[in-house]
Amino acid sequence: MTTRTDHTADRPISLTAPSGIDRAAHHRLDEAWLAAAWSHPSTRCFVVSGGQVLIDETPDGRTELVMTPSFEAPLTEAHRYFLGIDEDGVSYFALQKDSLPGRMDDSARPAGLREAGLLLSPREAGLMVHAVALENWQRLHRFCSRCGERTVIAAAGHIRRCPACGAEHYPRTDPAVIMAVIDDKDRILLGRQVHWPEGRFSTLAGFVEPGEAIEQSVRREVHEEVGIAVGEVEYVASQPWPFPSSLMLGFVAHATSSEITVDGDEIHEARWFSRDELRAAFESGEVLPPYGISIAARLIERWYGEDLPVRSAF
Repeated sequence: MTTRTDHTADRPISLTAPSGIDRAAHHRLDEAWLAAAWSHPSTRCFVVSGGQVLIDETPDGRTELVMTPSFEAPLTEAHRYFLGIDEDGVSYFALQKDSLPGRMDDSARPAGLREAGLLLSPREAGLMVHAVALENWQRLHRFCSRCGERTVIAAAGHIRRCPACGAEHYPRTDPAVIMAVIDDKDRILLGRQVHWPEGRFSTLAGFVEPGEAIEQSVRREVHEEVGIAVGEVEYVASQPWPFPSSLMLGFVAHATSSEITVDGDEIHEARWFSRDELRAAFESGEVLPPYGISIAARLIERWYGEDLPVRSAF
């Protein structure tokens, strides 16, 4: 893909940088190994609740995920999820609780992934996104879809088993396409969803339907939402997006038509922008960019050629 500068093209997408954590899936069914790992003095854990964790600022200005040794962890029953091992052999667990624990020093604060994902190191952001995705799935899939019986947690949080019919249920990931639509004048198409505030524009996106290739999904979603025909589709990158369970598949879509007809249901407004027009709209406040953690921001930056203005959480 042609870009105007190198730094935006090579800039990593949030939540996708190498974390240095081996998920070590082969240990998930080994209860003896898990018990030994949990009781080891080097093991670290953190609480996740409602998609939030505790973060804290260090004296040197960094932001860290609040983790404790396992022997200092709050009590929990079955909601303990093994996340993996680092290169030093340290094991990491997440504990799902109804609320986050308090901190005696009052310096830590709760934060969701949209905020913390930009502040934490790649390792801690990777641990958090894994934990949040598991917590979301666990909270929403407590009953067997085959017989309706309540399921039980297995495989260190990565399977739910039905004691009645024996069915196994695995964490759900919903594929969604997100695309920077570019026309033959090298303009980008940005849209505003119905429920977004005035001026908030971003790339188009939508879920992949059953029996549909992702390239077909790109073309269908763009045509349904704004009436634009798409020809060539280029894959760029993916991003985990557990809000609650999506995997965003990023594309550049090359438009073969230019007349916009918004659907009015999902998209309220859509516009073509040249780079100069988008820069002027940012500077005047007429257009608010997507939040920096999202792959949408990276797709726009690859075309725009520079960093987008920083705005509040999206």
